Amino acid sequence: MTIYAPHGHNAHAAIVVFPGGGFEFLAMDLEGTEICDWLTSRGITCILSKYRVPDSNHHWDESCHCSVTPRIPRALQDAQRTIRLVRQRAADLDVDPNRIGVIGFSAGGYLVAQTSNIFAPTYTPVDAADSVSSRPDFAIALYPGHLCRAGGVLDPGLHVTHQTPPTFLVQAWDDPVDDVCNSTLYARALDAAGVPAEVHLFAKGGHAFALRHPEQRIAIWSTLVEGWLRERGVL
Repeated sequence: MTIYAPHGHNAHAAIVVFPGGGFEFLAMDLEGTEICDWLTSRGITCILSKYRVPDSNHHWDESCHCSVTPRIPRALQDAQRTIRLVRQRAADLDVDPNRIGVIGFSAGGYLVAQTSNIFAPTYTPVDAADSVSSRPDFAIALYPGHLCRAGGVLDPGLHVTHQTPPTFLVQAWDDPVDDVCNSTLYARALDAAGVPAEVHLFAKGGHAFALRHPEQRIAIWSTLVEGWLRERGVL
């Protein structure tokens, strides 16, 4: 966990960032530090999670050119632990413990969905922090992967309910890495469960655009997120 304090005004909210990388590596700058620079400039405390890869969660295995689900979901363990630690230390971080969200990109977007729906601990408790909730209060997923499984069905390990937090989804129809069905299937599940959701699907944008392509129309996603956070009382 690397903690970045807000610049100027403190919104007393925190967002945990899960970079992408197919559970094979982590894009710690593109989908990590650069995201924290943006969030802290808006008064949000940013926590960058360096979760364990590879051989974790639904990781990409080059030996078979396929995604494999290992016995131990190390990335999910780290994600749950990070959220719990932030919530336990909310007073020290000057953060409202009920305004802790998550944002993730690609594989990190899958972690967003997992932490939004899997609340039972996936590891043996370590200390008092593991007695608090790992459920995020709001969730943001960009070009998520691993949600849309063979046959066009949602990952059977995810059970979306009314307890799933309000969610914001962004993806491009021309994404060559993670098919748009990852967002559309999850959005349908959110709607069926009555979970407030906002979904933006752009015609163009590809994959892993993050904040580096201001010349593309999809770059407005960060402004859209800020508006959504204001509506939710986070900003």
